[in-house]
Amino acid sequence: MLKRALVLVLVLALMLTMFTACGQKQATANVTFGMVTDTGGLGDKSFNDSAWAGFQKAEKEYGVKPTILQSTKQEDYEPNLGAMAQKTDLTIAVGFLFENAMKAAADQYPDKKFGVIDTVADKPNVTSVLFKEHEGSFLVGVIAALTTKTNVIGFIGGMELEVIKKFEAGFKAGVMSVNPNATILVDYTGDFGKADLGKELAIKQYTQNADVIFHASGACGIGVIQAADEKGFWAIGVDQDQSKESKNNKVLCSMIKRVDTGTYTVIKSLVDGKFEGGKTIVLGLKEEGVGYSDNGKNVPKDIAEKTEAYRKAIIDGKIVVPATIDELSKFKPVQL
Repeated sequence: MLKRALVLVLVLALMLTMFTACGQKQATANVTFGMVTDTGGLGDKSFNDSAWAGFQKAEKEYGVKPTILQSTKQEDYEPNLGAMAQKTDLTIAVGFLFENAMKAAADQYPDKKFGVIDTVADKPNVTSVLFKEHEGSFLVGVIAALTTKTNVIGFIGGMELEVIKKFEAGFKAGVMSVNPNATILVDYTGDFGKADLGKELAIKQYTQNADVIFHASGACGIGVIQAADEKGFWAIGVDQDQSKESKNNKVLCSMIKRVDTGTYTVIKSLVDGKFEGGKTIVLGLKEEGVGYSDNGKNVPKDIAEKTEAYRKAIIDGKIVVPATIDELSKFKPVQL
């Protein structure tokens, strides 16, 4: 009797597992999703590649192959969104420059679902994802300030726009908090896709005595890292861990921006039937949407411990990191 009961329980458990698996397979088999890149495109070793990693995770988990369209110029944004919307259930655009194009596409295809990274498109069929880049940048600012030997630190941005200013403001606040005597050089490439521009500005800052340079410039940052390899200064990567981009292990650390978490979260909401249009998701240190990595093992233990103390203080609300240059002007450096 007992054996029969056990067998029956096992059979029921197996049937339930099969039923659940079939249900999941059915739920995902009818869902399609695609990504439209900004002008940096795949292969930038940064923003777009990180966003695509979220799609790859979804592909592995749900068994659905994503579609991708790469933009070579801003004029491609709207037609690419339209083309993607016609063949997928969910279209995700990566980059703040998509705001207007996303709003237009959402209006044109009201029955389709969209996601956009780094800007807000307040439409009933769009989920927007923002990051607290300034919080992660504060941490690498602390690391840069405790690493420099020359007391000259560089920042290289891409296009001089609001989201990149968040990187600059947070980075400067971190430097100021632990090394108020440091000089911070700032330059912008005006682009996100040209490595030679990043290299040119990095060498310029190096000749001005900068020995640590943080970039938030997309594919331009590859040039910053190339310059670091050639000249011997420290580069700080962005978005993904960029230590592997340096031939001579000259990436001090990288400011991680989990764009992959952003894209995957939007895809998962669709698969789970919980997609919410008109919603904005904001990911900071507390949500593990930003942070830093040190795959090159270049951050000494004492500096890592100091940085961790600042990370906890930010999460606990003891430090409010400035997100704009105006907020930075009113920021009082915090020493721990």
